[in-house]
Amino acid sequence: MRELLIATKNIGKIPEMAMPLEGTPFTIVSLLDMPGVEEVEETGHTYEENAILKATAYGKKTGILALADDSGLEIDALGGEPGVQTAYFLSGTYQEKMTKLLEMLRDVPDSERGARFRSVVAVYDPGTDTVRTCEGVVEGSITREIRGENGFGYDPIFDYENSGKTGGENAREEKLLLSHRARAMQKAREILLKEFV
Repeated sequence: MRELLIATKNIGKIPEMAMPLEGTPFTIVSLLDMPGVEEVEETGHTYEENAILKATAYGKKTGILALADDSGLEIDALGGEPGVQTAYFLSGTYQEKMTKLLEMLRDVPDSERGARFRSVVAVYDPGTDTVRTCEGVVEGSITREIRGENGFGYDPIFDYENSGKTGGENAREEKLLLSHRARAMQKAREILLKEFV
């Protein structure tokens, strides 16, 4: 079976990216399996640029078919920010970041708290120097308080599809079906099976 590198060390992302690939003819490895590989800096200005940059760099470093994502939270009341800067937008732990973000949005009415998570996945084949990308989006809104212990990042303040449940309250299995990354990975699965087996 061909090896496929999920190019991240993020233990929250790895299962979200690996689960949609179950049943494919690939042996899944991640950067956690490759401690000697140096991390790549995300210098792109878009999700797509960052995803391609990471997939290409790690694919070339390892010689393995590589898959990487870049994703972010886009908040309408902040003009689409933090977007591609989501990881660096605020300082502190995610608990502190969520508290700061809720404070920034304190006076924003419920009707204007729309937001989305967006993920772009890139697949890079070092053998053919081929890259493919796809995108997944999930709409929702920003809650008024942190709710739930599940998920990671900003999940506990994001009401998925305005269902009344945050990513922090959703069971892991629910989130794996709902998330922007899961949606992008379903498309990536199709691309992998069609073009890279």
